[in-house]
Amino acid sequence: MRDDTQLVRGGLQRTGFDETAEALFLTSGYVYESAELAEAAFAGDADHYLYSRYGNPTVDMFEERLRLLEGAEAAWSTSSGMAAVFWSLAALLEQGDRVVASRDLFGSCFVILSELLPRWGIHAEFVDGADLAAWEAALTEPAAAVFFESPSNPMQSLVDVRGVSELAHSAGATVVVDNVFATPVLQKPLELGADVVVYSTTKHIDGQGRTMGGAILGSAPFIQER
Repeated sequence: MRDDTQLVRGGLQRTGFDETAEALFLTSGYVYESAELAEAAFAGDADHYLYSRYGNPTVDMFEERLRLLEGAEAAWSTSSGMAAVFWSLAALLEQGDRVVASRDLFGSCFVILSELLPRWGIHAEFVDGADLAAWEAALTEPAAAVFFESPSNPMQSLVDVRGVSELAHSAGATVVVDNVFATPVLQKPLELGADVVVYSTTKHIDGQGRTMGGAILGSAPFIQER
């Protein structure tokens, strides 16, 4: 199915009213036909929505549409783009780990790497994202993850996604790409070798400054287990 079609129909779950647009499920909880069904649902033995913090039909449609556009195995939405960036890295890193990142980052992303992650004993090294030799030199030492934006926000600096991914994988590092500016319409980092893609959906996914949100996309094991 073409991206144009996925943009308007991907992941659509119509209700019994056969609406043409996505239904907005503005609810915190859900009802059950019986106490037995509720018990089974909360025990994880029945496929049923529990609470909108865990799952919501509208959110599921959003995640599935973005997953289809990105060509990812799985997607997970967050309350903001910075939540997506933080949790994608937190899932990969632990005390003593090292992450190599492009120097040209959105300000809040830089704060996560330079101020927040070091509180857990995680070291971040910043390089010129456009310089493959700089990446190669930085990746001669052990690194658990690589992080960059391409194009970067707001300076529009470009990183060779395929080239850096190959270097990172040779060093045993997982590649996380912030694809916020290009969106999956213009660039699909997973096809270029990245392992994880993150978005601030507040920006060009929404495009009109109406909502806040974020998303993490990658393999099913990464999204479901980490």
